[in-house]
Amino acid sequence: FDEELTPAQGKNLEDLLGVRVMDRSELILDIFATRARSSEARMQVELAQLEYLLPRLRRMWIHLSRIRGGIGLRGPGETQLETDRRLIRKRIAVLKSKLRQVAKAREVQRQQREESFRAVLVGYTNAGKSSLLSALSGSDLFVEDRLFTTLDSVTRGVNLGQGYQALITDTVGFIRKLPHHLVASFHSTLEEAREADVLLHVIDASRKDWEAQHDVVMGVLSELGLADAREILVFNKVDLITHAEEEALRRRIRAIEPTPAVFVSARDERTLGSLRETLGARVRARWVEVVVHIPVSDGRMISALYREAEILERVDNNMTVSVTARIPPAFLGRLQGYPGVRVE
Repeated sequence: FDEELTPAQGKNLEDLLGVRVMDRSELILDIFATRARSSEARMQVELAQLEYLLPRLRRMWIHLSRIRGGIGLRGPGETQLETDRRLIRKRIAVLKSKLRQVAKAREVQRQQREESFRAVLVGYTNAGKSSLLSALSGSDLFVEDRLFTTLDSVTRGVNLGQGYQALITDTVGFIRKLPHHLVASFHSTLEEAREADVLLHVIDASRKDWEAQHDVVMGVLSELGLADAREILVFNKVDLITHAEEEALRRRIRAIEPTPAVFVSARDERTLGSLRETLGARVRARWVEVVVHIPVSDGRMISALYREAEILERVDNNMTVSVTARIPPAFLGRLQGYPGVRVE
């Protein structure tokens, strides 16, 4: 059934049809379970499965031995159903505790990266987010043409050209009527998007229903409080459409979307230049124009300034070198605490 059934509806349908009945949520959870590879992803999926299972236990009567390999002994006077419910609640509590620890570790990692420009790939499942990150970063990520290949967030450094760098993170794909248990379970993973400087909303340009998929993603982002002006639309897989179709798509976007849009193919490096330039412009917008006064004897810092910043003007005095430059926030912080250097 392409809807989420209540426990009573599921029981009545099974009684009527005489076969096991699965709703949309259960099927999606089963698919996620087969895709989960990391420890974190497996815990997130298991948590969502157990929270889905708990109110349906009477109908499904699935013992925890099928999930964890054993359910222990019943307490005095308990029924088997009560035992299973108690053990499921206990397991849910354990999983939530472990995921909170993972979330804390993620937060530490984010704090370590907060001075870097961060972009997060979001989008409908199978839109090509992992392929795009692999192409941009030159890394060999696991890519497969199927739903929910990526359940773990993966971050890679990307060279944008002209000295600009960015950290780009791949995240789990969305789908129509995504079970709320999954959204809640993957909250720490999706939290990467909340801290990003820009959201790269990847859309499969070859899909006739791309607008519907776009709306699904925006709906989930709105639920998470992430639908804002940081979004850039990235139409991927333009190699699968004709030039005329691409032009029609561009006209459609200009007519309905105020959000910036770029058109790329993860399979064609030549098309990625526009995305790198768009991201580079976002990075550059964060840089600050300042005048830096450095002792003429400090060749190391002068070299570092030329390496890290965009030099606009240089004036050499007797004792100091005064440089007007656009500087990334992280390097500006280093300059302001460096002995002998004055920033204004």
